[in-house]
Amino acid sequence: MNEPFELDARLAGDTHFIGDLALSRVLLMDDARWPWLILVPRRAGLRELVDLEVDAQYVLLDEINRTARLLQHLHAPDKLNIAALGNVVAQLHVHVIARHHQDAAWPSPVWGRGERVAYAPNAARRAIGALAAHLGC
Repeated sequence: MNEPFELDARLAGDTHFIGDLALSRVLLMDDARWPWLILVPRRAGLRELVDLEVDAQYVLLDEINRTARLLQHLHAPDKLNIAALGNVVAQLHVHVIARHHQDAAWPSPVWGRGERVAYAPNAARRAIGALAAHLGC
């Protein structure tokens, strides 16, 4: 019997829902300091990329490419950080973050740097709308 997909409570609490692609739920991290998307494959019980069947790994890679290229188009970053760590949230999820040399954490990772700056409600709605429109979700 297949378990239903359920988003980890911490991911749900730290993000805004953008939409669903073929495999992944797309989320906007609620930290306005960085353009930061999170992809969560909508399959129950996944912890590692290798837990996905090979065909689904290719779909996930395509979705990572789509979101990364969108962040490049919208934010012209100096670097993209793409990672699936899972040290705090075990559920498989992939971070796609646009980084700039002048950002608050450069050149270090964004995790654990300063206090999160939540999006203002109107800014979150605008960002979500633009991202969803570009991704077609």
